[in-house]
Amino acid sequence: MLAATEKALEAEMNRLKLAVKTLQGEDKSEEIYIGSYLLARLEELGVTSMFGVPGDFNLGFLDLVEDHPTIDWVGNCNELNASYAADGYARVKQGSVGVLLTTFGVGELSAMNGMAGAFSEMVPMVHIAGVPSLRQQATKPMLHHTLGDGRFDAYIKAAEQFTYSQAILTNTVSAGAEIDRVLSDCVIKGRPVYITLPTDLAYAKISSDRLKIPLPRHPSPNNADVESFVIDEIVKQIAEADGDVVVIADACAIRHDAIDELKDLLYKTGYPVYCAPMGKSAIDETYERYGGIYVGSISRPEIKEKVESAKLILSIGSLKSDFNSGNFTYSIPTTRTIELHSHWTNIKYAEFPNIGMKQLLPKLTARLEGGKAKALQLEVPRFDAHVPQETDDIISQAWFWPRMSKFFEPKDVVIAETGTSSFGILDVPLPKDSVFLSQILWGSIGWTVGSTLGAALAAKDCNLNRTILFVGDGSLQLTVQELSTMLRKGLKPIIFVLNNSGYTIERFLHGKERKYNDIVNWKWTGLLEVLGDLDGTLSKSYTVNNKSELTELLENPKFAAAEVLQLVEVMMPKHDAPRALQVQAELSGKTNQYAL
Repeated sequence: MLAATEKALEAEMNRLKLAVKTLQGEDKSEEIYIGSYLLARLEELGVTSMFGVPGDFNLGFLDLVEDHPTIDWVGNCNELNASYAADGYARVKQGSVGVLLTTFGVGELSAMNGMAGAFSEMVPMVHIAGVPSLRQQATKPMLHHTLGDGRFDAYIKAAEQFTYSQAILTNTVSAGAEIDRVLSDCVIKGRPVYITLPTDLAYAKISSDRLKIPLPRHPSPNNADVESFVIDEIVKQIAEADGDVVVIADACAIRHDAIDELKDLLYKTGYPVYCAPMGKSAIDETYERYGGIYVGSISRPEIKEKVESAKLILSIGSLKSDFNSGNFTYSIPTTRTIELHSHWTNIKYAEFPNIGMKQLLPKLTARLEGGKAKALQLEVPRFDAHVPQETDDIISQAWFWPRMSKFFEPKDVVIAETGTSSFGILDVPLPKDSVFLSQILWGSIGWTVGSTLGAALAAKDCNLNRTILFVGDGSLQLTVQELSTMLRKGLKPIIFVLNNSGYTIERFLHGKERKYNDIVNWKWTGLLEVLGDLDGTLSKSYTVNNKSELTELLENPKFAAAEVLQLVEVMMPKHDAPRALQVQAELSGKTNQYAL
């Protein structure tokens, strides 16, 4: 495998080759539909599933998608769910992108919340919007799906707020270059991008010549002189700390493809490592030098003490949002912190733009591995889950999560909904090679359901194990329709529905006894028949009312084998919540205090 710097140089060469192609003009001897060109580039990026909803402005392009030999049209119940599915797909299938197809106006606006979440959490997604023909855009008739006032660019302006770059296709001359530009942006920046595909351009022909040059997929090389200075300075700071260094890994190490480089650093230096909540599963949680989740004042006491007493913190890919930092309660001064990011590096108060971690980390590792013996002297608390011995048979949050940790297997994909699930699972370890998904920064409830669909499809591509979703009854009601798509596609996730009669996270934030945090209770075990399993062969549903029933189910080998889609309704107390959620809610309550 090429080193990070060599990959960056190769990408730079491809960028230059494509720029020359644009200047030279293209050979017309081998032509291809613009729609087919776009699909060829998506195939190059490893895309095998496309999500979305058909509409009259994308139907022609959909013919090309449906006939494509390797890209499968999934089809969703609505565009919001489709955007969530593309998000989940991209998170699991590292190095690829999630792809969403909508129709003009009504479809793309429905998907916009999902695109905003992907932008916020740095997920590479491609939003393709089928739009009216170029002639219609020029003459501006009062078409359906328009605002009736001739503003055909209103949706483009909306998309600009939530995507890194946009390709507004208007002709055959620049179409290929524009598609290449935004797809490269998507992969390199780890952000969603937006492409409009007019009905009369989908089948317009352009040269296929550019397809011979691979898309640039890596950022430009770091400036060698500045990078060398930065590495010297980091090594100096570590020496002054006498090797008392703790690493905190976070989401951007995952999003910007620096996991292999990070792991190499850790294994060769022996530094203790902890993760922020958004970085959970970035590090093998069975690794003996892994200490657990650091989330400021919410952290377990032994984790908080080890992290905050270190002389130097090496922060890799940090995203210090409120829920990712214990409501901004990191007790680590800037004078003891070095931050490595995707496109810049901070050493204490000094910032070095355009010095990215992927290329810097291997060179830093080579300079530091000689100090491993000293690093191994630093004690790391064992990150374990202890099932409490409670006297009653009620399924409490304190008991549920450590008990669930015994059920997980290597290579499981575990998805936790915003709220009790995302907080409850923080204190329990996952097995080796597990993948954890949660939307901690954007926090759109219901995101996990669509995301589970995309994650399960990506897990098949990546030869991962089971897909397991934890979702509250309130959250599931927002996006429940996508369970029918999972059934139609033959997917077999295990879905634990935490039935605690409403929005528990909201109750702890405000309005504990208010009616607005209540929901109508559904017959959860009858849901899958309604949503497509008409003869009961594609799924099984269960209700567990107490610890004994849940334990019996978890220890059933047939259940654990996940041979069909399974839904488990878990009956839990209305006013119970995980420890971390209760502390976070108390902190947030003080920050968001309402004036009375």
